[in-house]
Amino acid sequence: MFDLMEIENILLNSEKPSEELRELFIKEEKYEEYPFDMLYKLKDVPQSKVHHPEGDVWVHTLMVVDEAAKIKDKSKNKRNFMWAALMHDVGKFDTTRERKGKITAYDHDKVSARKTKEFFKFFKEDEDFIKDVVALVRWHMQPLFVVKNLPFADIENMLKEVDIEELSMLCQCDRIGRGKLEEKRIVEEKENMEIFKRKVFEFASEKKNKK
Repeated sequence: MFDLMEIENILLNSEKPSEELRELFIKEEKYEEYPFDMLYKLKDVPQSKVHHPEGDVWVHTLMVVDEAAKIKDKSKNKRNFMWAALMHDVGKFDTTRERKGKITAYDHDKVSARKTKEFFKFFKEDEDFIKDVVALVRWHMQPLFVVKNLPFADIENMLKEVDIEELSMLCQCDRIGRGKLEEKRIVEEKENMEIFKRKVFEFASEKKNKK
């Protein structure tokens, strides 16, 4: 019988979840089956060596989860936060393509959100829990879009669905949870999260003043 408790116990209680999760997904055949296969299949999904020198999406996911475990006590809801870290890139299996010699995963944030919802619906999880985790997954690329002033930035709709502090923490883990990062780069990524929050605050203030 499938349940989430084995994984959830690792996410919430392990200082380095990657070690136990890696072993679990090798040892237990049930994790090759639906809906756990959404995670299992990530080991077969390549990534750009420029942005992800650590390797495939599963390796990256485990690194992100380890980063999340370091700061989970700062989260307003550790359970939601840790599950979002684990599920944030599940859409890359469906979206990863090689285009003109480059590996891309366009719209993986949106697809990941949809698959995350499907995953937890299978287990008949609480609707509020699903909504919160899906929102974090859906918007996890927004801090990068906002900081870089990319056309994909959508602060207005993002603010309707997600807590900015929680999102910043998740994005920080996503940006740092990859290979061969120098300390200078780690500091820059953390500073980018502050820039993101400042831009969101300025947007919200400006909108309020226009009313």
